Amino acid sequence: MAKVTSKLQVTIPKALADRHGIEPGDEIEWQSAGDGIRMVPKALATRPGLAFRRRLFDLATERQRQRERERPLPREEGPRDWTREDLYDGRGSSR
Repeated sequence: MAKVTSKLQVTIPKALADRHGIEPGDEIEWQSAGDGIRMVPKALATRPGLAFRRRLFDLATERQRQRERERPLPREEGPRDWTREDLYDGRGSSR
């Protein structure tokens, strides 16, 4: 965890800097993100192009597939003893 100095400076952990290609002298942008703050390297602060976003999506999809291979979802062992209507009974209609 990083601390904010008296001059409001923050040190980026080396592992994160290496992972995101941040080097000494690089500019970063601080963005308000709801209840938090998002730090974005200036090189990525502009909206990335379609090819870059597709690459990010493909990488995220592959990570998800890897997680699913490592820990598959449990399979049901036969017919379930409930229906969707049982779940929403008395709550009004479903969307």
